[in-house]
Amino acid sequence: MKNSILKFGLPIFVFLLFLVAGCRQGTKASQTGDLNVNGGNAEITFNALEHDFGKISEGEKVGCVFSFENTGSSDLIIASATTSCGCTVPEFDNKPIPPGEKGTLEVVFDSSGRSGMQTKTITVRSNAVKQVMILKISAEVISNTN
Repeated sequence: MKNSILKFGLPIFVFLLFLVAGCRQGTKASQTGDLNVNGGNAEITFNALEHDFGKISEGEKVGCVFSFENTGSSDLIIASATTSCGCTVPEFDNKPIPPGEKGTLEVVFDSSGRSGMQTKTITVRSNAVKQVMILKISAEVISNTN
Protein backbone atom coordinates (compact mmCIF):
# COMPACT_ATOMS: atom_id res chain seq x y z
CA MET A 1 0.00 0.00 0.00
CA LYS A 2 2.87 2.37 0.83
CA ASN A 3 4.34 1.81 -2.64
CA SER A 4 1.02 2.55 -4.36
CA ILE A 5 0.71 5.84 -2.46
CA LEU A 6 4.21 6.84 -3.55
CA LYS A 7 3.60 5.59 -7.08
CA PHE A 8 0.38 7.55 -7.62
CA GLY A 9 0.42 10.18 -4.87
CA LEU A 10 3.83 11.66 -5.60
CA PRO A 11 3.12 12.51 -9.28
CA ILE A 12 -0.23 14.05 -8.31
CA PHE A 13 1.45 16.10 -5.56
CA VAL A 14 4.14 17.32 -7.99
CA PHE A 15 1.50 18.22 -10.59
CA LEU A 16 -0.51 20.21 -8.01
CA LEU A 17 2.66 21.95 -6.85
CA PHE A 18 3.43 23.12 -10.41
CA LEU A 19 -0.18 24.17 -10.91
CA VAL A 20 -0.20 26.28 -7.74
CA ALA A 21 3.22 27.78 -8.53
CA GLY A 22 2.02 28.75 -12.01
CA CYS A 23 -1.05 30.47 -10.59
CA ARG A 24 1.00 32.43 -8.08
CA GLN A 25 3.31 33.77 -10.78
CA GLY A 26 0.34 35.21 -12.72
CA THR A 27 -1.07 36.80 -9.60
CA LYS A 28 2.25 38.35 -8.66
CA ALA A 29 2.67 39.92 -12.09
CA SER A 30 -0.79 41.44 -12.03
CA GLN A 31 -0.35 42.77 -8.50
CA THR A 32 2.74 44.75 -9.47
CA GLY A 33 0.74 46.66 -12.07
CA ASP A 34 3.75 46.50 -14.38
CA LEU A 35 2.30 46.99 -17.84
CA ASN A 36 5.52 48.32 -19.35
CA VAL A 37 5.80 46.62 -22.73
CA ASN A 38 8.79 48.23 -24.44
CA GLY A 39 11.17 49.61 -21.81
CA GLY A 40 11.24 53.24 -20.74
CA ASN A 41 8.54 54.88 -18.69
CA ALA A 42 5.07 56.05 -19.64
CA GLU A 43 3.86 59.33 -18.16
CA ILE A 44 0.29 60.57 -18.23
CA THR A 45 -0.22 64.34 -18.25
CA PHE A 46 -3.81 65.61 -18.06
CA ASN A 47 -4.78 69.06 -19.36
CA ALA A 48 -6.97 69.44 -16.25
CA LEU A 49 -7.68 67.26 -13.21
CA GLU A 50 -11.04 68.86 -12.34
CA HIS A 51 -14.19 69.91 -14.16
CA ASP A 52 -17.03 71.99 -12.70
CA PHE A 53 -20.37 71.71 -14.52
CA GLY A 54 -21.74 74.67 -12.58
CA LYS A 55 -25.50 74.70 -11.90
CA ILE A 56 -27.53 71.95 -13.56
CA SER A 57 -31.14 70.78 -13.21
CA GLU A 58 -31.94 67.58 -11.37
CA GLY A 59 -32.27 64.72 -13.87
CA GLU A 60 -29.91 66.32 -16.37
CA LYS A 61 -27.07 64.21 -17.79
CA VAL A 62 -23.88 66.17 -18.39
CA GLY A 63 -20.52 65.08 -19.71
CA CYS A 64 -16.98 66.30 -20.08
CA VAL A 65 -13.80 65.08 -21.69
CA PHE A 66 -10.50 64.90 -19.83
CA SER A 67 -7.65 65.12 -22.37
CA PHE A 68 -4.21 63.74 -21.64
CA GLU A 69 -0.87 63.16 -23.33
CA ASN A 70 1.72 60.43 -22.93
CA THR A 71 4.75 62.56 -22.08
CA GLY A 72 6.91 59.52 -21.32
CA SER A 73 9.18 57.32 -23.42
CA SER A 74 7.07 54.14 -23.42
CA ASP A 75 3.55 53.20 -24.52
CA LEU A 76 0.86 54.32 -22.05
CA ILE A 77 -1.86 51.82 -21.19
CA ILE A 78 -4.95 52.84 -19.21
CA ALA A 79 -5.85 49.76 -17.18
CA SER A 80 -9.04 51.07 -15.57
CA ALA A 81 -11.13 54.10 -14.67
CA THR A 82 -13.44 53.70 -11.70
CA THR A 83 -15.82 56.18 -10.11
CA SER A 84 -16.95 56.98 -6.60
CA CYS A 85 -20.61 56.60 -7.57
CA GLY A 86 -22.76 54.69 -10.06
CA CYS A 87 -24.17 58.01 -11.27
CA THR A 88 -20.83 58.75 -12.96
CA VAL A 89 -19.69 56.69 -15.95
CA PRO A 90 -16.19 56.94 -17.48
CA GLU A 91 -15.32 55.79 -21.01
CA PHE A 92 -11.83 55.44 -22.45
CA ASP A 93 -9.93 53.62 -25.16
CA ASN A 94 -7.68 50.91 -23.74
CA LYS A 95 -5.34 50.78 -26.76
CA PRO A 96 -1.69 51.62 -26.04
CA ILE A 97 -0.89 55.31 -26.51
CA PRO A 98 2.61 55.86 -27.95
CA PRO A 99 4.93 58.53 -26.51
CA GLY A 100 3.89 62.02 -27.62
CA GLU A 101 0.36 60.93 -28.55
CA LYS A 102 -2.86 62.13 -26.93
CA GLY A 103 -5.94 60.41 -25.58
CA THR A 104 -9.23 61.21 -23.88
CA LEU A 105 -11.36 59.96 -21.04
CA GLU A 106 -15.05 60.90 -21.23
CA VAL A 107 -17.13 61.19 -18.07
CA VAL A 108 -20.94 61.36 -17.93
CA PHE A 109 -22.72 62.41 -14.73
CA ASP A 110 -26.44 61.61 -14.24
CA SER A 111 -27.97 64.00 -11.71
CA SER A 112 -31.24 62.04 -11.36
CA GLY A 113 -32.26 61.82 -7.71
CA ARG A 114 -29.54 64.21 -6.58
CA SER A 115 -29.68 67.74 -5.25
CA GLY A 116 -27.23 70.27 -3.90
CA MET A 117 -23.49 70.32 -4.36
CA GLN A 118 -22.17 67.07 -5.87
CA THR A 119 -18.50 66.09 -6.12
CA LYS A 120 -17.45 62.80 -7.72
CA THR A 121 -14.01 61.29 -8.29
CA ILE A 122 -12.64 59.15 -11.09
CA THR A 123 -9.64 56.95 -10.28
CA VAL A 124 -7.50 56.28 -13.35
CA ARG A 125 -5.02 53.38 -13.16
CA SER A 126 -2.30 53.00 -15.77
CA ASN A 127 1.26 51.84 -16.32
CA ALA A 128 2.53 55.43 -15.99
CA VAL A 129 5.21 56.41 -13.50
CA LYS A 130 2.39 57.74 -11.32
CA GLN A 131 0.13 54.69 -11.63
CA VAL A 132 -2.97 56.25 -10.03
CA MET A 133 -4.43 59.63 -10.96
CA ILE A 134 -7.55 61.12 -9.38
CA LEU A 135 -9.87 63.27 -11.49
CA LYS A 136 -12.76 65.23 -10.02
CA ILE A 137 -16.08 66.52 -11.32
CA SER A 138 -18.51 68.75 -9.48
CA ALA A 139 -21.92 70.28 -10.05
CA GLU A 140 -24.58 72.10 -8.12
CA VAL A 141 -27.81 70.20 -8.79
CA ILE A 142 -30.89 72.41 -8.61
CA SER A 143 -33.99 70.50 -7.55
CA ASN A 144 -36.96 70.78 -9.94
CA THR A 145 -39.43 70.87 -7.02
CA ASN A 146 -39.23 74.13 -5.08
